[in-house]
Order: sequence, then C-alpha cells, then structure tokens
Amino acid sequence: MTNQAFDTTALDLLDRIYPETPAILHHNLAHHPLFAIESLVALSQRMDPIHVEYNRANLPIGIDADEIPANGLSIEDTIRSLEENGSWMVLKFVEKDPIYRALLLDVLAEIEPVVGPQTGAMHQKEGFIFLSSPNSVTPFHFDPEHNILLQLRGSKTMTQFPAADEDIVPGEQHERFHAGGHRNLPWRDGFEAKGRAFHLNPGDAVYVPVKAPHWVKNGSELSISFSITWRSEWSYAEENARNTNRMLRKLGLKPASPPRFPDSSAVKSTTWRAIRKIGLAE
Repeated sequence: MTNQAFDTTALDLLDRIYPETPAILHHNLAHHPLFAIESLVALSQRMDPIHVEYNRANLPIGIDADEIPANGLSIEDTIRSLEENGSWMVLKFVEKDPIYRALLLDVLAEIEPVVGPQTGAMHQKEGFIFLSSPNSVTPFHFDPEHNILLQLRGSKTMTQFPAADEDIVPGEQHERFHAGGHRNLPWRDGFEAKGRAFHLNPGDAVYVPVKAPHWVKNGSELSISFSITWRSEWSYAEENARNTNRMLRKLGLKPASPPRFPDSSAVKSTTWRAIRKIGLAE
C-alpha cells in the first residue's frame, strides 16, 4: 500500500479513545482501486459463496434473522445493480483472498502499535466489505470483535449504544449469542434515546467497541464500507465468561455479567477453558 490508511492525527485519537469509546476517525482509502465495483465483482467470484451474505434491505431496525427476505438475484447481479435493487450485502472474511489479505494486514499493522499496549496482541484479524443500496438498513445487532468501519463510497449513519447497558442487551442475550445465536438483537423504541449517531462520508471511519449494539441507515446513494476487525485476549475472556454464565444459569443461579475493560472475569474465563478441555462444554 503506497499511502498509509490512517495519519498521525487519526492514530493519536484512536490511542485516546481505545478500547471502550466510539469515535470518528479519518482514513485515506476512499479511492482505493480494490473497492471499485469491478474489483468487488471479481472478488465475489473468487470467494466461497457461503461467505457472501445478501438480502433485501428495506428492513426495520429490529428483525429476527429468519424473517429477513432474500432479494432473488445472483451475487454478481446484486453487486452490479445495487443502485436500484434495494439490497444489502457483506463479503465476509476477505482476508482469505491473498490480495485483500495484504491490504487488511497493512492497515491493521498501522494501528497495532496503538492497540497493542492496551489490549495486547491482535488475534483473528478479519475483514468484511459491506455493499448496500440507497436508504438500506442494517438491523440492530452486536459483534464480538474490536472493529473500525471505513466508509469508502456513499454515506451512512451508524447509531451505537452503550456496550454495558443490560437494559438494552441482558446477560442472557449475550449468552445465547455465544452459544451460536444470531447477532441480531431485539429492538424497543425506548432504546433510541440512549444511542449516539455517527454520520460517515467517504474518508470517515468509526471505531466500534466490542459488543457495542448498533444499527445502520444508508444515505441516498450506493454505499461501500470496509470493516477491519480483530480479537484481543480481553474479548476472548469476555466470551468465555459469558459461556460460564450460561452454564451457571442452567443450574438455577443468577451470575453477574463480566465487567468491561480494563477489568476481566479471569476466574470464569479459566473455568470455561477447563470445561472445554475436559469435554464437558455443550
């Protein structure tokens, strides 16, 4: 990569807010040729179709995953007609492609000196490319990774919510997710007042803390975004603690939720690793 994705100003801001505070950063990838439509069509044809998720995009903020309608098009036709077909698409795990893996690792290498001193080594480095029609909605959900979403084309507004608010996402919902449940979350209108909206134009990026609930609304043009993600030992410990809590809840107990960073539930995390090692995990 000829130019850095993030300049010193962006990296300094990330250093101040990471890992628990969302914020707008700025990047230099908006005109990168790997995100042109023809490049993305070519990428989609090289990918395993199981890693391409796409559907209709005129959705409510909250919707059960089983109720999301298909768009009836092929992958290529969806990409080429996004301006008018009313669809949403994500190309998952683009690091499996050598060309996009090189780009992803270059960008993550820029921020590793910032995040490493705070949350340790970057694990499970993955990339996702989102393509969506004008006015599309990505329903309310959360993700287990540290994430920076880079806006490349068009505009969108991401509304984020506090990751630790159990009125929004109770402990049982976290536990269902880590047991294999879908990322989408139930929505109530009363949540809106707790959200913080981040408006993104090309050249903008937003940091999303681990498990911070959010939903996204596109602007009036085709949108392309690049999500760069990684896991930390803290995020793995949070997941392990949630799995331990699920087992405790089955025993009739009411376990406390794991704390947010910088604290961790080391005992519960170690317990879950031991349970898995001896083969008792479900």
